[in-house]
Amino acid sequence: MRNTTDLLWKTLAARKRLFLLGGPCVIESEALCFEVARHLQKVCARLGITYVFKASYDKANRTSGKAFRGPGLADGLALLERIRTQLGVPVITDVHTEEQARAAGKFVDILQIPAFLCRQTDLIEAAVATGKIVNLKKGQFLSPPEMGRVVEKAKLAGGTKLLVTERGTTFGYNNLVSDMRAIPVLKQTGCPVVFDATHSVQQPGAGGDRTIGQREFAPLLARCALTAGVDGLFIETHPDPDQAMSDGPNMIPLAEMAGLLKGFLKVRAAVR
Repeated sequence: MRNTTDLLWKTLAARKRLFLLGGPCVIESEALCFEVARHLQKVCARLGITYVFKASYDKANRTSGKAFRGPGLADGLALLERIRTQLGVPVITDVHTEEQARAAGKFVDILQIPAFLCRQTDLIEAAVATGKIVNLKKGQFLSPPEMGRVVEKAKLAGGTKLLVTERGTTFGYNNLVSDMRAIPVLKQTGCPVVFDATHSVQQPGAGGDRTIGQREFAPLLARCALTAGVDGLFIETHPDPDQAMSDGPNMIPLAEMAGLLKGFLKVRAAVR
């Protein structure tokens, strides 16, 4: 498993190919996860994009305490391991505690530090200690230069395989704004930079008991980020986003992903 992760890291660090961190927001069912993973695996292989499957076993920051959170740590990691081994697809998932980081590090290739938790030193240190790739998501409350301190913290803990993700900045109540100047600033950390097109179009808590969003702007922002020089994209997708159990308003319909990814590659090629 470690060798597979190391090979993935060499590919991501080389920055020669666009990479996609993509999948449903949360694990709703095994059938859904395999459907999305198989579809994106085939599309990305055809287009020459490095693909990593993403899904959460627990959405620990839902607006409402009654909202669906996922299957939980044990069942969720078991499913992610099946996707990883049966399909041969690398996997990323988010962790919220040091215990979760240690457990998930045995089953996945990339541990993701959620934006809300990006300054939690113990969590970052635990994730780095697994030896896996760690994706540090920029908090909505941080300026791009401040993420340099987060990366520095991870490196001091021994982290050598780090990604940094831009996902918008708080802009008043219930809104985020994506400042593309963040991309070159984050690239100064020396880490591959990812743009989260899904969560950048969120309107946090704007639905009263839920977060809503504007998925129609996700492709536009992804193209802007590619123009600004990002190395990878984070995109959540679902066969029927309007029926999704989490983040539906922000997710791109799975049937649209092939066409969008083809267009993204054209933008990337033009910039390069």
